[in-house]
Amino acid sequence: MMGHRAIHAEGWKAVTRHQPGVPFDDDTWELYHVAEDRSECHDLAADLPEKVAELVELWWQEAEEHGVLPLDDRTVELFGARFRERSPHPAHRRYTYRPPLSPLSAQVGAPLAGRSWDLSATIDRTAGLGGVLYASGNENSGLTLFVDGDRLVFDYNCFGDHHVAESEREVPAGSSVVGVRFRRQKEGGDATLVIDGEPCGSVHVPFVMRMISSAGASVGFDHGSPVSTRYRDENPFRGQLDRVDIELVSGRPSEVTEQATADERATMARQ
Repeated sequence: MMGHRAIHAEGWKAVTRHQPGVPFDDDTWELYHVAEDRSECHDLAADLPEKVAELVELWWQEAEEHGVLPLDDRTVELFGARFRERSPHPAHRRYTYRPPLSPLSAQVGAPLAGRSWDLSATIDRTAGLGGVLYASGNENSGLTLFVDGDRLVFDYNCFGDHHVAESEREVPAGSSVVGVRFRRQKEGGDATLVIDGEPCGSVHVPFVMRMISSAGASVGFDHGSPVSTRYRDENPFRGQLDRVDIELVSGRPSEVTEQATADERATMARQ
């Protein structure tokens, strides 16, 4: 993660703590004989440079074999969005997804972290059919909108703390437009479920995540480890999902300023 690397082989361990921007070949490696020094208290790199070189070479071989390369030491810039024409993030800040779609990387999906937004899904279903309409993140942190037991459900998973809203009425059979309106309020936020334009349930989220996850989003299923504990596996939507529309909503001035600062940090990190 973030360029840090380590390898364990035959009782020896080599490890390096990477600094962003430093060439990977210039990283300083530490060496521990963990068979005798389990607490890794004695760095032997200066005494055994040949052993260090051997393990570093082995690390590159293993990385090549197991698809680790190329290395990427970016951090906050992976989460930032630059809104401009002819980019994944249009200046009007509206996104439309028409399934079937492969999972979206975190860099190109609608940036929902730390913001106010509206999400709507145009669907057609028969009674009893449900599944995920939109999910972003994974079991560690994320958000997901899905139909379960004929009810619309929104789960905001804040690092394992689930804040769940369930619709007060059933999603109708046939065609409908369902969704969630999320409004950030200072450190927290409020999510309101909507069916055909009518509010039908809500939940208060005490803490709005500024960064959700690097796992990215998926439309019509949950491609990673499930965001919600209410379902297993990908839980694909079993009705017809025509489209998902997301619009980022301008919030209070401080929210806009905070997000602009975060986006600026992400931009500068790319320089």
